[in-house]
Amino acid sequence: MEQKCSDFEIVGENYILEDRSINKRKGFKKDLKGKPYISIGLLFLIVLGCIFPRVMTNLDPTYMDLSNINVAPNGTFYFGTDSLGRDIFTMIWYGGRVSLFIGILATFISTTIAVVYGSISGFAPQVVDDMMMRFTEIAISIPSILIVIFIQAMIGQANPVSISIVIGITSWMNISKIVRSEVRQIRNSEYILSARYSGGKFFYILKRHLLPNFISSIMFMVVTNIGSVIATESTLSFLGIGLPIEIISWGSMLSLAEKALLSNYWWIILIPGIFLVMTLVCITNIGNYIMKKNNKEFSNL
Repeated sequence: MEQKCSDFEIVGENYILEDRSINKRKGFKKDLKGKPYISIGLLFLIVLGCIFPRVMTNLDPTYMDLSNINVAPNGTFYFGTDSLGRDIFTMIWYGGRVSLFIGILATFISTTIAVVYGSISGFAPQVVDDMMMRFTEIAISIPSILIVIFIQAMIGQANPVSISIVIGITSWMNISKIVRSEVRQIRNSEYILSARYSGGKFFYILKRHLLPNFISSIMFMVVTNIGSVIATESTLSFLGIGLPIEIISWGSMLSLAEKALLSNYWWIILIPGIFLVMTLVCITNIGNYIMKKNNKEFSNL
């Protein structure tokens, strides 16, 4: 009898635990698949270098070495120098910090406006909602770069804060439409109606009940908007109405592009352009991944 019992193996709880661990490993591998690791890694390194530029170089980005003007990349000047004798390698990291600051601040401003405007439109009666959405569609139909150029021309001399505000107040429309759509879907939910009947103010309901519901829906647009802002700032500087040349950013570095191309000093435009394009591509890839993940989660509901 004892011999027969030893031939059997008890599988109950241990079998269930082992099966769960296998499923967990499969789910972990599935989560890892498709993530933009290269984009995340490159963007992390670029941002880290821009936040701590002194780790990358000890030189002053504004120092003009008149004895080394338009020097090609070499062992001393890794990325060469520009027409003012400034070290481009040093300018890349300090200029990136300014460009990223503008991108984040302008995105914060535009997202705040979009969330408040879209939530008001979603809560408003149908007539008011239609009027607000018509205004939004009219604003979207006008190229934002033209509005930015017009406002910036009226303001005059730009600085990182002013140009962030100008771009921020002209790039909220698309996000607001998504916010409005989400609010219209959940505004009659029991917990929101309960909060309203209990005397909850608009911003209290927005913070406690609305924002957690649509933050994931707009996150991919928030991320990609940072890249759009950086590109807009670079475009303005290239056109000569962005940041002045003494304020170093990737955009102001590209403002020397015309003279550099005519003089065949390729490194002055190519190297800042590579960093700018690489950052924009990384941000776009991360934003697309977030969008696909949200769409997949929505389709599984």
